[in-house]
Amino acid sequence: MENEKTFTEIMDALVAECESVLKKYLPDPRNMPEGEQYASLVAEAMQYSAMAGGKRLRPLLIARICDMYGGRRELAEPFMAALEMIHNYSLVHDDLPAMDDDDYRRGRKTTHIVFGEGMAVLAGDALLNFAYETAVCAFSAARTTAETAAVIRSLKILAKNAGIYGMVGGQCADLEAENRQEEVTGDMLQYIHSHKTACLIDSGFEIGAILAGAPEEDIRRLEQIALYTGLAFQIQDDILDVIGDSAELGKPVGSDEEEGKTTYVTLYGLDRASRRVQELSSRALEEFDKLSVRDGFLRELILRLVSRRK
Repeated sequence: MENEKTFTEIMDALVAECESVLKKYLPDPRNMPEGEQYASLVAEAMQYSAMAGGKRLRPLLIARICDMYGGRRELAEPFMAALEMIHNYSLVHDDLPAMDDDDYRRGRKTTHIVFGEGMAVLAGDALLNFAYETAVCAFSAARTTAETAAVIRSLKILAKNAGIYGMVGGQCADLEAENRQEEVTGDMLQYIHSHKTACLIDSGFEIGAILAGAPEEDIRRLEQIALYTGLAFQIQDDILDVIGDSAELGKPVGSDEEEGKTTYVTLYGLDRASRRVQELSSRALEEFDKLSVRDGFLRELILRLVSRRK
């Protein structure tokens, strides 16, 4: 990889860049615009939620793929921040008592525990809305009609993958599945994984390429890579809930079985789930190797995502 840097070194640098970009665009509760001081508490809750760490996978993909195709970061940065805001809004709402009712995330108290349920709802709403306010900043960075068209196309992908035909649709199906365990089918589980998990990963893969003017054939391949990677990522998550190490994962294992949740493992068993991860991984790498450009880091990242232990 570039200049003999290790995978970890490149990863750490990209995560740090994503953190910096996110912080740059998030509202600062200590420095609100004139007359907006009464919104400072929700801005503080937004900061608390979004700056809680994490893999920064989705904005990282936008940045790296934009670089891979020779794009300009000025166009990509608003989308990097926006996509991470959308991801974090979903986590804030997931943690609410009406959803998963979690008290901790990433080793610290969840937003509704610290700020109260009402403010957590507002923080999630604010992150989602501010994501779109942030993404449209890319129009100011566009220098040509082609770049403006790329921003418009990227906005459509960002919005669709976060909405009813994307992540929200997947969350809806997931809630429904909890209410009727005996009726959950493989098709329904595939829908949940492909929408709840893979859609935002798809935004990461596609948007960077579109903004950089990548070949259309590559953009379609990246869409497929995102689907295969997202599905494998979620099935591996199901596997780790059964065989993972609590200390390594940073969360208790066995929660799916305890809650009676239908997963790929409960539906098909560990062996078949593991084979499915390998099959999806192979498909993702096969498509990746057909791209018109190469990136050893991204190839390794896909491998690590679907074979992770935490």
